Amino acid sequence: MPTVRVGELADGDFLLDVREDDEWEAGHAERALHIPMSEFVARYGELTEAAPQDAKVHVICRSGGRSAQVTMYLTQQGVDAVNVDGGMVSWEASGRPVVDDKGQPGTVI
Repeated sequence: MPTVRVGELADGDFLLDVREDDEWEAGHAERALHIPMSEFVARYGELTEAAPQDAKVHVICRSGGRSAQVTMYLTQQGVDAVNVDGGMVSWEASGRPVVDDKGQPGTVI
């Protein structure tokens, strides 16, 4: 399983958040694309439209379990994808900004 730590992410890296709507609304990385894991296969086209060509897709969830499953699926589809170890819990703990659905400071639930 390709994995990356939060501290290894650069500001411009493409981030895919696969948490559910309530988790996203409470707090997420500002520039992340949100496609819940429960809707991922049906909404796969949104990822292919949004992801920069030849860019790695960094997949994140709360702690790394759901994102690992999506990362495995993406790699099987030929996408250069990597799981973010520790997920949004690690993101927040490392001091990276978290915003709610209104753009205000958020929290990870």
